[in-house]
Amino acid sequence: MNEAPTIFQRRIVIGAVLCAAAFALVGLRLVHVTLMKSLDAGRPETAIVARADLTDRNGELLARDLPVKDLYARPHVFWDKAEAAHLLAQATNSDEGRLLNGFNNAKHPYVLIARQITPDTEAKVMHLGLPGLEFEAGGKRYYPDGRNAAQVVGVTDPDNNGVSGLEMGLQHQIRAAAGGKVATSIDMRVQYILAHEVDQARETFTARAAGGVVMDVRTGEVLAMVSAPDFDPNLRKIEGGDSSRNIMAQDVYELGSIFKILTFTMALEDHTLKSLDEVFPIGQGMKLGKFTIHEAEHMPATLAARDILAQSSNIGTAQIVLRSGPTRQRQFLTQMGILKAVKSELPETARPLYPSNWGQIETATVGFGQGISVAPLSFVTAAAQVVNGGRRIVPTFLKQESRDLRGEQVIREDTSIQMRDLLRYVVTNGSGKKADVPGYDVGGKTGSAQVPGPHGRYIPHALRTSFYGVFPVHDPRYVVYILLDQPHGTKATGGFALAGWTAAPAVARVIQRIAPLLGVPNTAPPTKLAGGPT
Repeated sequence: MNEAPTIFQRRIVIGAVLCAAAFALVGLRLVHVTLMKSLDAGRPETAIVARADLTDRNGELLARDLPVKDLYARPHVFWDKAEAAHLLAQATNSDEGRLLNGFNNAKHPYVLIARQITPDTEAKVMHLGLPGLEFEAGGKRYYPDGRNAAQVVGVTDPDNNGVSGLEMGLQHQIRAAAGGKVATSIDMRVQYILAHEVDQARETFTARAAGGVVMDVRTGEVLAMVSAPDFDPNLRKIEGGDSSRNIMAQDVYELGSIFKILTFTMALEDHTLKSLDEVFPIGQGMKLGKFTIHEAEHMPATLAARDILAQSSNIGTAQIVLRSGPTRQRQFLTQMGILKAVKSELPETARPLYPSNWGQIETATVGFGQGISVAPLSFVTAAAQVVNGGRRIVPTFLKQESRDLRGEQVIREDTSIQMRDLLRYVVTNGSGKKADVPGYDVGGKTGSAQVPGPHGRYIPHALRTSFYGVFPVHDPRYVVYILLDQPHGTKATGGFALAGWTAAPAVARVIQRIAPLLGVPNTAPPTKLAGGPT
């Protein structure tokens, strides 16, 4: 006959059962916290926002989503929160203090460790063997060209939403074409060349900032846009000396004598000039009310109208523009689109600054590019209309299928043809000689403007120089514009910092390099060899 279990045996069995149950619960909990989602105060799922690739007009990649993960932790399962904070901070380059504060805050069951971690960082985290870690799949925008075209392309935020440049301006198209491609108007071959020449000119003349634009005058497509200083969009932060501002689109400047292009266009359009051979007195200064208009350089006693533009005479230009008067000048600039913010796919834009009281003095100064501030992109667009047959274009950063998107006439075609001849004359016989490129028939205009300073006064000896070039000028295809903010003369320029010495040569180098890439034929006569047939 079997004996009944003693009380001690019963207690041993009960204890064993309880221990087994406890170990089972611990095991289930470990599986739960390491492999399954928490049931208490769960973190809502974040939707992954997919974006299409951005490419240049030839298919070169500008921006693409890369697979990354966000890392979260449930600190209530850590045995040692301080050690966990230390290990995770080392693996992910996160702030250890922030992590420990989050781990010790009972109000937050989930703590964000790091966003957009790469596969190698994920591997480091997994090797730590910590419980309670969760990875959430996402995307990180990558920019293979780095700084090149950074302000134009723009960046996204940690949630993959565009916050600047075309990433923001083309947000709808990029989202709608997720998994596909959105082709921009940018030609990275042209972009590299423009960026190189702008950077070289900025360094040579120690300018504070510099920028440039290349535009198709028939479609309004922007093939290249540079703003220096720039930044690295992959870092998602601005380092010392860098800038995310696109000075070509979102800053306004008094551009100086390149504005004379618009003044002469208005004079030819309205027939206020008897002819381009009409002679004007120049002298040493022109009194207008209590102000005196001066020249930037020494001028002869008289100049024909064509030479007023070629030599960039302020006094001669003031006499010509005053024939039109304030009302007509304002109406004409409005017609050309200068007196409103330019619209394109770029979200960065700026309203122009111009006189509220537009009288005779303001008419004269605006006529030679002082007292009115506009975004360079706005001026380039208006001046492109001057040479493209006089028809309206809208700047665009999307690749266009049509090769001619010119709209309504804003000036007569014969006015446009006359202006082409004048701009060519500026390069062959005037201040733009250093912009000439044999065989490419360049036309253009220099601009050297005083720089406004505090209290409404101009900074002594400070200039903002630029050059607007068009080629081939008698059958225009492209414009190239370069601006230098406060350049300094060098020994090679004899100390001169005017546009003819600083910006014009840079534009020439750009044209010389990009024209063959863009299929513009060189019409220069062949070089004769010494002793060869005549």
